[in-house]
Amino acid sequence: MAMRAAQTAARPLPEATLRRLPLYLRALVEASGERLLMLSSEELAARAGVNAAQVRKDLSQLGSYGTRGVGYDTELLRQQINRQLGLNREHNVAVIGAGNLGQALGNYRGFSERGFNVVAAFDTDPDKFGSRLGTAVVYPLSELARVVREKKITMALITTPAQVAQDIADRLVAAGVSSVLNFAPAVLTVAPHVSVRKVDLAVELQILGYYEHLRANHTAAPRATTIN
Repeated sequence: MAMRAAQTAARPLPEATLRRLPLYLRALVEASGERLLMLSSEELAARAGVNAAQVRKDLSQLGSYGTRGVGYDTELLRQQINRQLGLNREHNVAVIGAGNLGQALGNYRGFSERGFNVVAAFDTDPDKFGSRLGTAVVYPLSELARVVREKKITMALITTPAQVAQDIADRLVAAGVSSVLNFAPAVLTVAPHVSVRKVDLAVELQILGYYEHLRANHTAAPRATTIN
């Protein structure tokens, strides 16, 4: 069983499974706070907002099968997911762009609680140099390569305007950053060894707008039919 678990964990996880692991982790943290030592797949599914069969399938890919009739050991499963997501070690993170969004992200305590330490921020506005985002100092963008090297930064959040995002990504990769979370409304092109995740808040709002539109039409149509 141990060998099977090690072999399973060594394989890259499907993207869909990877997206659900943080949901399971959050549910397990909540359960631990409630002093629950075990959770069934049904209970974990309800807390994570998925179905029990999906939970069992996802967790089996970690080599975790639970105990029939009992469920999953919450602390053990937390450790497994933390290890799979690389949360059993610290990550040094930079924020590029010290505007409103950059400041909000830099001051978010939830990052450090999960092992992601914002250790530096960068901007081109001289008025911001030397100021702080949380505990991180804002440096001139021209010092990016030096600071990334000295602070051993491997991850970065890009919160700049779209027109400069690609140049920022190129500088980050050249400096040795291998993971980028892009909040700029731009598609980035990077080397194959670099991981990029995109967060486009405007797109998400537009999708919500679509569902609002559907709901509005759904409620309006019966009224129109009745009047006719």
